Amino acid sequence: MLRTVAATRYVTPLREGGSLPAVVEADDEGLYVMKFRGAGQGRKALIAEIVAGELARELQLPIPEIVLVELDADMARTEPDPEIQHLIRASAGLNLALDYLPGSVNYDPLVDRPDPELASRIVWFDAFVANVDRTARNTNMLLWHRRLNLIDHGAALYFHHDWANAANAASGRFAPIKDHVLLPLASEIARIDADMAGRIAPELVDSIVRLLPESWLADEPGFADAEQHRRAYADYLNRRVQSPRAFVEEAIHARSLQL
Repeated sequence: MLRTVAATRYVTPLREGGSLPAVVEADDEGLYVMKFRGAGQGRKALIAEIVAGELARELQLPIPEIVLVELDADMARTEPDPEIQHLIRASAGLNLALDYLPGSVNYDPLVDRPDPELASRIVWFDAFVANVDRTARNTNMLLWHRRLNLIDHGAALYFHHDWANAANAASGRFAPIKDHVLLPLASEIARIDADMAGRIAPELVDSIVRLLPESWLADEPGFADAEQHRRAYADYLNRRVQSPRAFVEEAIHARSLQL
């Protein structure tokens, strides 16, 4: 289960993020980087954060704790910035946040070089969840106490913006993997493929989609109810992990072109 906390103080916006995430304090006295449901990317970005993030955790990849955050619209009254006021009011209710990692620094591909196995597992994972946002321009990785942490998976699972073609997307290759910042280091993709895929059992997928809040799944066009919507995510992930995995072939091919 994901923990649920209540936001008690808006600390500061993180304006480098496209959806204007913010550092907030919660009623457990912790600091979190909150992603707002009312931001431009909407609830689908939060769904992707949970599904991809918790899959990464189960695959033993390093990722900060994900929590659900209750946000009171009344918090907007103390914010002088009209843009932030609007964002808070539009996001009243249940949102999402990652544990804030104080003192962390952005991953620098010219300085930091994870070992080939970790790089390969991250590349495999990002190809599986179709994460387009782990490039040299925007690595979405932090170094905290010399340990790599994966953040920001809101751009993953982009198939859910076009449910009519989800079946095709599940068996698709994922050409953007050629731009992955760790691809040049990922020499073990073929070797780790079976192990990574073997960990993604239907029972695991079901437990992860069960984490998705009902309010984020309701009223989606094309689905009778939230449960049908939830099952569609599970069906996609279960299909995608089946052999042959075209996304793995694509990653290996893309890397060979860089050698």
